[in-house]
Amino acid sequence: MNTDNSQPDSYRGKRNAARRQLHHALSDLNYCLEMFGDELGRTQEWKNQLEGMEAIYYYLMQKHHWMPGQIRAMSYEDLRFALSEEMHGWKLPRTTP
Repeated sequence: MNTDNSQPDSYRGKRNAARRQLHHALSDLNYCLEMFGDELGRTQEWKNQLEGMEAIYYYLMQKHHWMPGQIRAMSYEDLRFALSEEMHGWKLPRTTP
């Protein structure tokens, strides 16, 4: 780990602002993924009432015959990729903050 403080404060400030932006963007993407899971739970007519990430895991398990452990081990980025066709054109409901 580099503890060299030779970088100017303006550089560190910009770097930290970029980090903050990145983490906010990732949290927004993860939130949208979970909200899409709610949509899956409403539209799939399953006997159980799954929502959020549980609905996503169950959907992928049913569609691809993947084991639950395989799906749960996937990153949110990989889950979004696996659902990219299903999520195409989907919009986050307006009722969310």
